[in-house]
Amino acid sequence: MTTNSDRASTSQADVSAEIAAIESAYQRTGLEETQPRLDYAPYRSSVLRHPTKDAHHADPEGVELWSPCFGPRDVNPLESDLTIGHGGAPIGERTVVTGRVVDGDGRPVRGQLVEIWQANAAGRYIHQRDQHPAPIDPNFTGVGRCLTDDDGFYRFTTIKPGPYPWKNHRNAWRPAHIHFSLFGTEFTQRMITQMYFPGDPLFALDPIYQAITDQKARDRLVAGYDHDVTTHEWATGYRWDVVLTGAARTPFESQEDGASHR
Repeated sequence: MTTNSDRASTSQADVSAEIAAIESAYQRTGLEETQPRLDYAPYRSSVLRHPTKDAHHADPEGVELWSPCFGPRDVNPLESDLTIGHGGAPIGERTVVTGRVVDGDGRPVRGQLVEIWQANAAGRYIHQRDQHPAPIDPNFTGVGRCLTDDDGFYRFTTIKPGPYPWKNHRNAWRPAHIHFSLFGTEFTQRMITQMYFPGDPLFALDPIYQAITDQKARDRLVAGYDHDVTTHEWATGYRWDVVLTGAARTPFESQEDGASHR
């Protein structure tokens, strides 16, 4: 069992060496892994949190098969703009994040509820457990949601989040990212993942990102800068598409995994 003192004494070099060893072993297998490993030793708490027994099949109740059913009456279009609804403008780089949600055959997923949450520009969440010394922005709560349109597109206006420290090991920092949650037509279909920004120097150092051992799969979590989405003197723009099924499926977190809080 890894203790807090063990984590404090573990250096980034130690964790990077573990990441490199796992990557090397993965390359030798010749196999292709497209989803995060649930038991990934460099990500210390995954060892304690991941399921250790086979899942038990359970038939969902009827309400779980037909709910939630979100529509325009449930989700206000203004909820997709995280920069409004407060006493003033939030601090940081205003940015638009948009993309399509599609199935494995490239068909748009219409009316899909997409929710996001994130840290502010200083890397601070509005959360009681986040107490690291970075300022809270009173004009930014970091949560939003929208429904995909008939072509499967979603669109958010937000502030580019900052990186932040976490307690996996000494001097551990998470790359800037936005959490995404997507509901299908029922509660049992919820999927959670993270979107990253291109060129982040923390990618190679981050055990959560590296828990996806295949580089092509990791790349599917990284948005691309899109100058056509960027708005003159207003906001930068990023494009990130989500594929729900098939060989090019976007990597998603397990419901049992706690990375969705980080």
